[in-house]
Amino acid sequence: MNPNIAHIVYASDDRFAEILGVSLVSLYENSSDMEEIIIYILDSGIKVKNKAWIEAISRRYERTMPTWIKAQDISKVLSMEVALDRGSLSQYARLFISSNLPLELDRVLYLDCDIVINKSIRELWNLDFKGKIIGALMDAFSPQYRANINLKPNDIMFNSGVMLIDLKCWREQEVEGRLLKFIRDKHGKIQQGDQGALNAVLSHDTYCFEPRYNSLTIYYDFNYDEMMAYRKPPQGFYRQQEIKRAIEDPSIIHFTTSFLSKRPWVIGCQHRYVELWLKYKALSPWKSSPLWQDTTGKGKLWAIEILKKMPRRFMLRLAGIAQAYGRPWRNRLRANAKKLWPWSRFACNRFTNS
Repeated sequence: MNPNIAHIVYASDDRFAEILGVSLVSLYENSSDMEEIIIYILDSGIKVKNKAWIEAISRRYERTMPTWIKAQDISKVLSMEVALDRGSLSQYARLFISSNLPLELDRVLYLDCDIVINKSIRELWNLDFKGKIIGALMDAFSPQYRANINLKPNDIMFNSGVMLIDLKCWREQEVEGRLLKFIRDKHGKIQQGDQGALNAVLSHDTYCFEPRYNSLTIYYDFNYDEMMAYRKPPQGFYRQQEIKRAIEDPSIIHFTTSFLSKRPWVIGCQHRYVELWLKYKALSPWKSSPLWQDTTGKGKLWAIEILKKMPRRFMLRLAGIAQAYGRPWRNRLRANAKKLWPWSRFACNRFTNS
């Protein structure tokens, strides 16, 4: 591994090409100290115009042109329908990362598109993740989530939006084959989709890096005690000081979904770092593209508004029950192909962050 040459992987469909482009601008703007940044894009149907604009970003910063890799369709690979729990099927493309990237490549950094790089990528790229297969952020999920993907109550669950991957170990441990087997054994119905499969297979092979390398929206929507009450993670979660640093001095800002917030490309976003995202958008070829309309369903919007009008403590308690217990329970029912009753459909609504 060359400490001065970073290899970065994104995965996107055409809808998120603009979001990918903004992330790429932030990466180049803040990592000028890197000798080279090699970009690989797992392409799930990005149109020619958007590809040209993404390449124009690399050209403007005098970086190597991205390598476009046609994303594999998980449903076709497994000859079965793979259900979505979040996002789009394009996210499953990263499960094939070892077979799609050059065999001589030993380390790669995977980044979701909804990310802004706030500091040089150098420190994270050169992180020692102690012989584990991946380095990732420990995520705050209740033990009930773990049960749905065959994990024990205190096993690590991580957010897969930023993953530093030892590709050599990934290949030696046959991670790709194990991921596909897990999805097949679950009949294509996985809690949290591809992220759930990654957690099931790699929980015991994950080094949990500092949260400043993947600063999630939930850190901004809740204070530390509120977050712990809402998400109810098991013992061993990050300390309050670590989360505080992730908020005040983030290396990577991850604009994850949240029932209390909009994302920066959606009209009405009030995230602490929305202006930073807009700054990089203004430096991108999409600078004149309008912000997106909020497409959240009316039923969910209605439920969210009711929650927001409740006393904060009561809202947290109700949303926490739905998040920590209701959603895993609903996922378990769906995995068993059982039909939810109307009242439980409301109780288990997605008042959650992905």
